Formats: sequence, C-alpha cells, structure tokens
Amino acid sequence: MLKTVFVVDDSDMNLLVAKQALKDHYRVITMESAIKMFSLMEKKEIPDLILLDIEMPEMNGFEALQRLKNNNLYADIPVIFLTSMTDASVEARGFQLGVIDFVTKPFSGPVLKNRIKTHLDIDALIRERTAQLHEKTIQLQKLKNGIVFVLADMVENYGQGANSHIERTSAYLNILLEEILVRGIYIDEIIERDCDLLVSSARLHDVGKIFISDIILNKPAKLTEEEFEIIKTHTAEGERIIDKIVSRTGSNMEFLHNAKLFAGYHHERWDGKGYPHNLKEKNIPIQGRIMAIVDVYDALTSERPYKEKQTHNEAVKIIMDNAGTQFDPLLTDAFYQIKDKFEAVNK
Repeated sequence: MLKTVFVVDDSDMNLLVAKQALKDHYRVITMESAIKMFSLMEKKEIPDLILLDIEMPEMNGFEALQRLKNNNLYADIPVIFLTSMTDASVEARGFQLGVIDFVTKPFSGPVLKNRIKTHLDIDALIRERTAQLHEKTIQLQKLKNGIVFVLADMVENYGQGANSHIERTSAYLNILLEEILVRGIYIDEIIERDCDLLVSSARLHDVGKIFISDIILNKPAKLTEEEFEIIKTHTAEGERIIDKIVSRTGSNMEFLHNAKLFAGYHHERWDGKGYPHNLKEKNIPIQGRIMAIVDVYDALTSERPYKEKQTHNEAVKIIMDNAGTQFDPLLTDAFYQIKDKFEAVNK
C-alpha cells in the first residue's frame, strides 16, 4: 500500500511540482492551507508524512506544527518544512517545535522525492524498533508479574493460616489508593507513582516470612514472647531478600524499591512504637502507612490457627479507635469512607 503524503502550500506551482515528483511513489494529497489539512485529518485521513509551507495565510507553518504536536493523534507524524527562508533562527525554532527537516524552495522533484524516502524509511525503522521494544517490555512485565505471583503464593502457602491474604490485601490496597487520590491527600507521595505497580509490588510485603519456621507461623495457639520476636523479623528479612535481588540483578527499578518499602515498613506505627525501625508519623514511607491499615483489616477479618475472625464492623471500629496511634489519621479517615468496599471484597 502506498504511503500518504500531505503537501500543504499556498502556491499552486509548488503543489503541482510536489505532486508530479511524488505521485508515482506515494499517495499525494495537496491542499493550499493548514486549515484545510486539519479539516481533512478530523475526517480520519491521517498521512504518513506532511510537507508543510511556513509562510501561509490564516495559519502559518509554525502554528500548524505546534497544533500537530499538541494532539496525541498527530504528534508522531513526521513534518518537513517547505520554505524559502534560510534564517538560522527559523531553523532553530522549527527543530525546537519538532520538525524533522527543511526543504528549500524552489525545490527539485528528485531532491524532494529522495528526502521524503529517507525520512519515511527512518520513521518506519523507528516505529518497528519501538514496537519491538514495547513487546519486550510487555513480556518482561508478564515475567515480573509471574515471578511475583509465584513467590507471593509460595509465602502464603507456607503460612497456611493466611489463605488468599495476598489477593484480598491487593484488592483493599487498590481501593484505598483510589480514595487517597480522589481526596487529594499525600499527592506529593503518590501522584507520580504507578498505582498498578504499587499494588503489584505490595504482594511481596510478607516475603520475609519464608525465613520464619512454619511451626511458628501455623501455631494454633497464642505465640510466646520469644516466638513473637521471631515473627517480627519477617519485615527486616523481607528487606534483605529484596536487597539481594537488587544486588544480584543490578536492578534498582521502582517496582523493587516499592516492594522493599512495603515489606520493611508495614508494621511501623504512627506513634513510633512499631517495628523494625520504630519510625514515627510521616517518617514512615507512605507504602508502610497504607499497608498497615490494609494488613490489619485483613488479619482482623480472617480466621487464623490461633484466633477466630472478627466481623467487618468490629475491624473497622478497631482501626478507627487506633487512628493517630497505630495508624495515620488521614489514611484512616479515607479508609472509613470506603469501608463498605472493603466489606464487599471480604465477603
């Protein structure tokens, strides 16, 4: 299929020369103004390349280029300026706005044809490489998610008392993150983060439990003080596991950074009496403050070998009663507003 080239110039002679030079190799559509170009593009006629005159009435080439680049549908279309202007400042402005080349008028047919072929070949190569990179990124994402799911499931199955804990906490976390964004709290800590990535990395919050004896994890009675101290080490162990992954792979990507913060800080308390770092208030990373609410809600409403589950209303009351001591008060307020959504997941 022939590629489509738009030629936009208010000179009939330039339009004729361009069309004669390109018609055997491309589908050429000529028009005498940028206004008509946009009118045609709004009808879903999208070119592979645009030859655009700079000096035109109504809308000049710079204005048209800016409008193209501001529209996601058109921003990637290669644009070549047609101009008799040879001022360096004109070229500088054009390249700054995103033009890929200049063709000086009056132009010859063979030069125009070769210049267009070169740029379309480059554009095709870039698109091909971009598509390949995108596909590799998708495959790596699937691989990462697969590894995370398997590892998280291994930890969960190791501690048989927490069946589906990972799935539920992931759902709770997503609900709470959405409410936080709606309310506009802690935007500086969350807005630039990928919420899907946060939820995925949170699946590793209990990864350190793999180093805790299953006898302790599945003990059908209250833990001794010594056993509880052992349980508490799962946070620091989780941090160490993720640090080893970073060290072995040489990767410090955002996913692992978030996973480490979820693993290491979800048992910190707002009043500073948590573990393992005894951090207080906003010194606790947002990942830990959010996960603390999510994790406790699920623990309270789930049956474990050593306890019966509590009702949703009982769990909500406990969390709200501990706002400002165990939990971040702003986050507990957000939790209270969407508590019914938690209950729907818990049923």
